[in-house]
Amino acid sequence: MLNEAPLAHSPRDGIPAQTYYDHVNNVTEQARENAQKATAYYKGETNGFIEWVESAAVYHDLGKLDCANQRVLQAGSRKPLPIAHDDAGVAELLKIGRQESAILAFGHHKGLFSRSEEQGKQRRPFRQLDIIASIGEKVANHVDNELENYERSHIATKCPIKGQLEHQTIHNNGFTRRIALSCLVDADHGDTARHYGNETEIPEVERRWKERLVALQHYVNNLPEGDTNQERNRNYLRKRLFEACRDTMITPSIRTCDAPVGSGKTTAIMAHLLRVASEHSPELRHIIIVLPFTNIITQSVEIYREALVLEGERPEDIVAEHHHRADFENLDLRQYATLWKAPIIVTTAVQFFETLASHHPARLRKLHELPGSAVFVDEMHAAIPSHLWPQMWRWLKTWTSDWGGHLVLASGSLARFWELDEYKDIILESDENSTIQVPDLVTDDVLRNDLKQTEERRITYKRRPKDADAFDCQSLIEFITKKPGPRLVVVNTVQTAAVIAQSMHKNGYDVLHLSTALAPIHRTIMVERIKQQLRCGTKDWTLVATTCVEAGMNFSFRTGFRECASAASLIQLGGRVSRGNEFSNAEVWDIYLQDDRFKCNSALSISRLALDDFSVNELNEMHPSQLATFAMKREWTQGADDKAKKILKDEKGMEYKAVSNACRVIDSDTRTVIIDKHLAKSIRKGKKVSKTDLINYSVQIWANKINKLGLLPIIQESYSSDASIYEWARDYDPDFLGYMKELLKLEELFRDGGGII
Repeated sequence: MLNEAPLAHSPRDGIPAQTYYDHVNNVTEQARENAQKATAYYKGETNGFIEWVESAAVYHDLGKLDCANQRVLQAGSRKPLPIAHDDAGVAELLKIGRQESAILAFGHHKGLFSRSEEQGKQRRPFRQLDIIASIGEKVANHVDNELENYERSHIATKCPIKGQLEHQTIHNNGFTRRIALSCLVDADHGDTARHYGNETEIPEVERRWKERLVALQHYVNNLPEGDTNQERNRNYLRKRLFEACRDTMITPSIRTCDAPVGSGKTTAIMAHLLRVASEHSPELRHIIIVLPFTNIITQSVEIYREALVLEGERPEDIVAEHHHRADFENLDLRQYATLWKAPIIVTTAVQFFETLASHHPARLRKLHELPGSAVFVDEMHAAIPSHLWPQMWRWLKTWTSDWGGHLVLASGSLARFWELDEYKDIILESDENSTIQVPDLVTDDVLRNDLKQTEERRITYKRRPKDADAFDCQSLIEFITKKPGPRLVVVNTVQTAAVIAQSMHKNGYDVLHLSTALAPIHRTIMVERIKQQLRCGTKDWTLVATTCVEAGMNFSFRTGFRECASAASLIQLGGRVSRGNEFSNAEVWDIYLQDDRFKCNSALSISRLALDDFSVNELNEMHPSQLATFAMKREWTQGADDKAKKILKDEKGMEYKAVSNACRVIDSDTRTVIIDKHLAKSIRKGKKVSKTDLINYSVQIWANKINKLGLLPIIQESYSSDASIYEWARDYDPDFLGYMKELLKLEELFRDGGGII
């Protein structure tokens, strides 16, 4: 006999069952609160939006009331429910005319829909037409027959109910729909995870924006002036930039900052955003800093925590760092999902932009925190591929105009793509004005000119003749070691960097290596070694690295070498060479590589062609921002246009899965791999580990290598294999090559015809 109180979740590992009533009421209350907080900044139909979310929450688990499902839940079994439980909520919401809510109920596990798939469902969109194996009947047919029973059981639990509406028009704004699903998913996932002890309530922290601005001013005032006239002049310019950004108008809602490298944008733009956050009505909820690479997050977090945390506060509560792309759905993994709850969040471009584009509930869970927030995209030239910007621009425009957002795009090589006719023609909606105004934070022409002069004649770009052979590993080493040091070599793949570094080490050269083959904890140590080496004034040595050094690193080398990638990457490498203009005749070389042991990054094919079109004279004579903008124009004609238009078409056509897949910022199939045995053991045993440890002691490894190495998951994520966690049980070198030490040995084995059994 079934229990009188229907269940939403089974008892598990000593934790009692959760009743249907408790779960539905908890989710409804939290989803409503999420929607209310988001719509405090919404210029659309606020009550309608809240009603969509609340109605979906009321009926999202209605199908769990099926007798067959209750038998499984009350038995405490971990078997899947025999009847897909989300179909009943969809059926009920469609029945009472709440179509938009039905879409949210449909998506709370499956994600946002594909319109073409739903149109192909025999005129039964959003319903489940799979056959139930035990009874040989379609899910939707079974649910339709049982729907009145579900309704009676739902009412008997005294859960809230919703009445009939006239036909509700399907909403076609994908961005707003994603926020609505986020409100529901966060409530549902959060309540389930808290019930099983996998999450705890995150207390809301006071924003105290005005006090943080005062603290930031104090921090900047106490920065050292420098020992030389040149250092003092640069620090004087930094303070002028800080004051200009702090004091500028807080409107319009999209701004830029094209100040050059080393000018103090990190603190200056934060000063502006703190003013915006405090003076906005209502005050803003979060400030989100978006950085292109994971390795520069920690150092930015350290600066912000030192400058912005007030007395009596815990730094990690105020400034949160978010590295991982994986947002876990599995109950055992949800504790590792990082949500945008802190006042200040420092995250990666991968996390931020893939969240905007996602169709999947686990990845969308944090999006409802974006309304009423300010975002600072630093080094925006390196944030995402050029073909993603048109659709991202539309989403960001919707967010800033309809949802109270404020955006600053910053880079010393700022690509103003919105001014190019090629981009302008498609990023603007048909009814918009043809002129896009995005003013810079710095309006003082004198200051802009002074900042510009610090960048002039600092470095010279060079390139070998077009007919010269590409470098193999040996010829590259011979070429670079003849140039004055310290030297920085940046290549396009982790394997290429490891091969070059290992070869130089074997040949007796003084070499360091920095790439994502090292876990964050060891990259941090390596960065300190590099800084120490530079401070000591040692000249005859080389750093071999991947793109992770191109932004946010306060390095200054004598000579740079960049494997051909993009104009923006070449410019950014220039920001790590003679950074303070301390080296005369400093050079940055654009080079081509070809060696059987190197790996090619095919995702760079369009940007490489665009860079190759620039002459050496153009590279040296054009301002970095102008160069980056023209590079995007050339990338457009090299194939970026077709990709961009396809994404725009799919978003308009509500093909959300296709959009999500096409908007992968890094088009790579990687897995999270734990390199610390003790941490892996704790996770395997179900023990809670800190997010910080998970981040610090993990690496991302290509899926084909995972399979080749036969690595097994510690915990398997059901909805997506790229969100599973694996253990690295092979040789790992924390001081030099990281996991590539083992992979280079295996690559040699495979080339010789060997294999792993």
